[in-house]
Amino acid sequence: MKRLQDLLDNVRALEIENPTNPIIGSLTYDSRAVEAGACFFAVRGTQSDGHNYISSAVERGATAIVCERMPENRVEGISYIAVEDTNIAMAQMAAAFYDHPSRELRLVGVTGTNGKTTTATLLYDMFMTMGYKAGLISTVVYRIAQRSVASTHTTPDSIRLNQMMREMVDEGCDYCFMEVSSHAAAQHRIEGLHFAGALFSNLTHDHLDYHGTYKEYIRAKKSFFDALGKDAWAVVNIDDRNGEVMLQNCNAKHYRLSLRSMADFRTKIVEMLPDSMLLHIDNQEVWVKFTGGFNAYNLTTVYAAATLLGIDKLEVLTTLSELTPVAGRFETIIAEDRAIAIVDYAHTPDALENVLQTIEEGRRDEQRLFVVCGCGGDRDKTKRPEMAAIAVKYATTAIFTSDNPRTESPEAILDDVVAGVGSAKNYLRITDRREAIRTAAMLAHAGDIILIAGKGHEDYQIIGTQKHHFDDREEVRNAFEATHNN
Repeated sequence: MKRLQDLLDNVRALEIENPTNPIIGSLTYDSRAVEAGACFFAVRGTQSDGHNYISSAVERGATAIVCERMPENRVEGISYIAVEDTNIAMAQMAAAFYDHPSRELRLVGVTGTNGKTTTATLLYDMFMTMGYKAGLISTVVYRIAQRSVASTHTTPDSIRLNQMMREMVDEGCDYCFMEVSSHAAAQHRIEGLHFAGALFSNLTHDHLDYHGTYKEYIRAKKSFFDALGKDAWAVVNIDDRNGEVMLQNCNAKHYRLSLRSMADFRTKIVEMLPDSMLLHIDNQEVWVKFTGGFNAYNLTTVYAAATLLGIDKLEVLTTLSELTPVAGRFETIIAEDRAIAIVDYAHTPDALENVLQTIEEGRRDEQRLFVVCGCGGDRDKTKRPEMAAIAVKYATTAIFTSDNPRTESPEAILDDVVAGVGSAKNYLRITDRREAIRTAAMLAHAGDIILIAGKGHEDYQIIGTQKHHFDDREEVRNAFEATHNN
């Protein structure tokens, strides 16, 4: 619990009505979750406006309201604080409410289009393996040391973020590794957090349904780096043309990584096998249980972050050799006397091409490649034909199917997808994802490869507004078993 005035120290209030100083017992932007003594934040969302629920919050017992416009009917005894941006105020007040837990952690943020989950998770795995207590905030799961919490967003809201970080500190964690999504940066969810370091992987088309333009998408990512303090460090992949952009006007200490040119952290792929590769990192060679150029970038980023956090280089490399791939990221499922299935989260054109290039590097001439993929509904439509063009370029047969159609027509989504195949004939269109996976398993012979892309670790499919259990890994195992029995 905190006095309201203690939470407002870093908040620029435009107007305060009824400036009492009540004890605040909780923070929320959901009027349904308001309890007696709560501070309610009227947030303008994409679906609804919290200002419409101020009276409901007061009725439920809120003693303070933070908003961007004062309500016409104000209740005596309730403190109303008008601010320019409720999201910024909420993040600043949440940090103060939980006694600024990020200042007690070595907090590292990972941003970029592809590789965020893998990099953050591997950093968590590495530090836990080395005997340190760490926290993880990722698309797949939130972890507080050994304890797991179901993930709801890539980056949670600012109240939940600070609450979890306080739990991490109380649990004895020294480090926290988190994905920083473009949505989180644009919506100021990371405002008020103290970062020890920031990592940039790459930038390709994604989330244009939210940001509108590629320029705005870049700006959202860059705002994370612009806000870093002078005591922080920033590591960027300069093989991506936006790497140097992230460092412009960034006050943190600059570091660069590359697989192609001279950099602070330089890696070369010496040898690549279907399930491992030999890397030359920082003048040392190390075998890792990963394959593909995209994983070489991820592992170089992990190495850079760990050494900048003060861990001995040899210890980092030794631990790197022990780490295993993240669930749903190039996860291999091999059926006896059948095909090899690879389940991957690749849901952007760049990610799909990276995975297919990796498969192509290890594929023998006699091995056929079946690619099962689709695109999510209510999301960036511009990438749909691009995904199709990439799939038919590499696949013996591409099978286009549903991803998470959400409230869009699955058939309409597939119309957009197949518009990108041009004159190619090497594709099938099967709307039902389960049937598409079964078809690939049935067509594949022993030694052939099936890539099932787009959902990775997800164990659900969103149709309309409902979530239904659906796991690509379960489905391909069932399909292999069914074709084996036949």
